[in-house]
Amino acid sequence: MYKNLAATLVAACFISPAFPQSPPLKIGFVYVAPVTDAGWVHQHDEGRKAVEAALGGQVKTTYVENVAEGADAERVIRDLASQGNQLIFTPSFGYMEPTLKVARDFPGVKFESITGYKTAPNVAVANARYYEGRYLAGIAAGRLSGNAGYVAGFPIPEVIQGINAFTLGMRSVNPTATVKVVWLGAWFDPPREREAAMTLFNQGVDIMAFHTGSDAVMRAAQERGKLAVAYHSDMRKVAPDAQVLAITHQWGSYYTNRAKAVLAGNWKSGALWGGVKEGMIRVDSFGPKVPKPVADEVLARQRDIAAGRLHPFKARTALLDNEGHEVLAAGKTLSDEQIRDMNFLVQGVQGKLTPSTGKPS
Repeated sequence: MYKNLAATLVAACFISPAFPQSPPLKIGFVYVAPVTDAGWVHQHDEGRKAVEAALGGQVKTTYVENVAEGADAERVIRDLASQGNQLIFTPSFGYMEPTLKVARDFPGVKFESITGYKTAPNVAVANARYYEGRYLAGIAAGRLSGNAGYVAGFPIPEVIQGINAFTLGMRSVNPTATVKVVWLGAWFDPPREREAAMTLFNQGVDIMAFHTGSDAVMRAAQERGKLAVAYHSDMRKVAPDAQVLAITHQWGSYYTNRAKAVLAGNWKSGALWGGVKEGMIRVDSFGPKVPKPVADEVLARQRDIAAGRLHPFKARTALLDNEGHEVLAAGKTLSDEQIRDMNFLVQGVQGKLTPSTGKPS
C-alpha cells in the first residue's frame, strides 16, 4: 500500500505545476477603417502582429475594425475595457476624446492614444513625424515634376504639416513647384479619394500625394499612367508603375515596448513624437520611373534628417505662407510646439484650410 501511495505522490509531483502560470495580458486595438493589404490601419495591424510575434503567449490581442470616430468609438473602447483588456491602443485622431472619457471610468486600464495629444494618468500619447517623410517625398516629386496634387482628409495640424513639408521638399529642388490641395472631409472613402485624384489629373497634375486611408489614389495614378507617392505602406502591388516611393510609419517596436512595460508593471503615461531617427518613419520602395540619382539623393537626405543635419522646417530663406505673409525668418527653425499647432499653408500650395467636398479648394 505504501509503495502505491509513494508512486501516486511522485506522479502528482510531475503533473502538478510548481507555480501557476500568469494569464496573458489582453490588449485591444481599435481601427478607424477596415484591415486591408495597405494603408493606415494595415500599418497599425502590422504593429499588433509584431507584439504577438515578440511576446507570444504573454499576450492575447484583439481588434475591432471600421469604427467611426465619436460615439461608436467610445462604445467600442468601453466594451474592450469591460472585457478585461488591460492595454488599449486607439490609433486615430478622432479617438482621443472618447479614449480620455473611457479612461476616467477605468483607471486600472492603460490607454495609448495614437495621434492624440492629451494625456492622463492612464493615457499616453504617441505620434510619428510624418512630415519628415513628406519632405523627402517632396524632393523626389520635385525632381520629377513641378505640378503636384494632394488629396487630404481634414485640415488638422498633422495633415497641414505634411502638405507644407511636401511642398517645401519639392521647392528645395524645384523652386517654382506648386501643390494643389483637395480636402475630402473624410479619412477613408475610396470612391471619393479616387474621384479627387482624377479631378486633379484632369487639371494637369503629374504627380500625387495623399493623406487618406486607402490606396485609391495610387490605383488612380496607375490607371492614368501618372505618378503618386505611397503613404502608410508600400503600394507597388496596386501601382507597380505609378509609385514614386513609399512613406511608411512603423509601430511594432513602440507597441511591443509599451506591452512589455505593462507586463513589467512600469508603464507610465507620456508623450512620444518619433521620426526617422527613432525608426518610426521610413522612406524607401522606389518605383521604376525614379532615376537612381534621385533615389540616392532622397536616401542621403533621409540620413541627414536622422543625424540632425536637416530639418524640413528650417527656413533657408524667409518662409512665407500662401498669402505672402512671412511666418518664419530666414535661418530660423520652427519649434516642436509651432509644428504641432501649424495652421497655415506655405507658399506654393494652392488651396485653403477650409475643407471642401472633394474638389480643389
